[in-house]
Amino acid sequence: MEESNSRGTSVFLGMHAVIASEPMHRLMAMIERVARSSATVLITGESGSGKELAARALHHFSPRAHKSWVDLSCATLPDHLLESELFGYDKGAFSGAESAKPGLFELAHQGTIFLDEIGELDPKMQVKLLRVLDGVSYYRLGGVKKVSVDVRVVAATNQDLELAVSEGRFRSDLFHRLSQITLQVPPLRERVEDVEPMARYFLAQQDPRLRFSSDALDALRAHSWPGNIRELRNVVTKAAVLAQADVIWPRDLPLPERQARIAPGAEPVNLDGMERRMIFEALQATGGHHQKAAARLGISRRTLSRKLKLYESGAAQAAV
Repeated sequence: MEESNSRGTSVFLGMHAVIASEPMHRLMAMIERVARSSATVLITGESGSGKELAARALHHFSPRAHKSWVDLSCATLPDHLLESELFGYDKGAFSGAESAKPGLFELAHQGTIFLDEIGELDPKMQVKLLRVLDGVSYYRLGGVKKVSVDVRVVAATNQDLELAVSEGRFRSDLFHRLSQITLQVPPLRERVEDVEPMARYFLAQQDPRLRFSSDALDALRAHSWPGNIRELRNVVTKAAVLAQADVIWPRDLPLPERQARIAPGAEPVNLDGMERRMIFEALQATGGHHQKAAARLGISRRTLSRKLKLYESGAAQAAV
């Protein structure tokens, strides 16, 4: 079930959702409405954008929430294993089948089955899935008794299925059956407001003592995030593990310089001013203790003293 905490984090079937942006609030509102129906839902979006989270939220808000949730990535199994995984098999169906095994559709009876990477299904499996979606009973592999299930199907893909249909790689009838309702999860670059709260959440998971400097947060917001949430989690995890102080600075973030660009409309960065601000932030955080401030900055106390003398002499010249 959904839980919330002081960080504004919700949990859907064990998966945490940190949502701050308007596009994601709109998506979640749509999910709550769609969840009340039994319509098949196709979730589209780039890899790592949060399609599984949307699927879990659909189950959470649905009348089936207290029934089974079953998920499978169609890209993880070869075709011959995928069929037995979805539809099960009876004893003796093939070499090694020493006992009967129910398929995932049976396990999801009266609940929800989530089929990720649905675009990877081969044509044979597409036909079988279409029949199940149409309510037709099926046999387990090697079985003699038909199986009937009541399952809400939610599928997801990062492919353009309409293009796949036009190229003959995906059945048009299955596409239309899967996409009774289509939900699109926006990429992270289109919901920049989610970057900071997500980054803070991932950082707290690694080490709650760490924090981001304001410049580090600016760098995170300015990045294009081609890998979406997975990339953000990876960047924050690396920064947390390798940080030499309890503040994460822009230099600690493993971002390609060409992509860690300044946000549109922002003023060009004054590196000298940024450095000065970082130093005074560290001094303020340590109560003016030079040794501790230097440690937070990852520099020597001698370097810190030299920088402060330069600032003092510059201020004196400006006052003349």
